[in-house]
Amino acid sequence: MALYTMADLHLSFSSEKPMDVFGDRWKDHPRKIAERWPLTEEDTIVLPGDFSWAIDFKALAADMAFLHNLPGTKILSKGNHDYWWETVSKMNRFVEKDFPSVHFLHNNSYEIDGVSVCGTRGWTLENSDEDEKVLNREVGRLKMSLDKATAQPIVFLHYPPLFGDLRCEPILELLRQYNVKECYYGHLHGAGATALAVEGEIDGTQFRLISADRLDFTPLRLRD
Repeated sequence: MALYTMADLHLSFSSEKPMDVFGDRWKDHPRKIAERWPLTEEDTIVLPGDFSWAIDFKALAADMAFLHNLPGTKILSKGNHDYWWETVSKMNRFVEKDFPSVHFLHNNSYEIDGVSVCGTRGWTLENSDEDEKVLNREVGRLKMSLDKATAQPIVFLHYPPLFGDLRCEPILELLRQYNVKECYYGHLHGAGATALAVEGEIDGTQFRLISADRLDFTPLRLRD
C-alpha cells in the first residue's frame, strides 16, 4: 500500500488546452502520465491541484475518467486552475457512481499507512489586501485539516509556501506548530520559476516541488 504524489496534471480532454507554452516536454503529456503510472490498485496518490482545465462537471468527465481508469486511490485538492471545483458534497455526488476511486482533500485529512494526508490550496505570496483575505481562509482550511490528523501529518499544497526569498509566514507557522516534517507543493513550471523553487529542509520541514513536469510525469513514491 504505497503512497505517491504528483501535482499539476493539467488534463484537458474536453478543451484540448495546450501546455507547450511551458516547453516541448508537455507534448502528449497524458500519454506520458499513463505510461509512467507506477501505482497498483492497493496504492494511493495525492494530486495537489491543477488536475483539469475543465470549467464544469460536464467538461470534467473525460479527465476524471482518465484518472479513474488508472490504478489506485486518488486524493485531489484544489489548484488555481481547477475552475470546476464545487462544494465537497457536489463533488462527492459527481464521483461516487462513475469514479469511485477519486476522493477530495478539503477541510479534512486521510490516514494512510501510519501518516495523515493533510493540505489545502495555499495562496500567492503577493501582499495585496485581497490576497491577505484569501490567504487567511487557506490558513484556516489547513489548520482544520491538520486538526483532523490522527497520525504524523504530511502537508500537500498547490502554491509554494516558499519561493526564492519570499516566505508565506502564516503557512510556515502552522507547519512548525503541528510539527510537520514533510511538505509537497506544485504550481511552478518552466525553467525560470522552478529555478526559484525552495527544496530541502527549512525550519525542520522538508520541502519538495512535485509539479508533473518537474517529476517528468512520473508520480513520486513517498511511502512503501
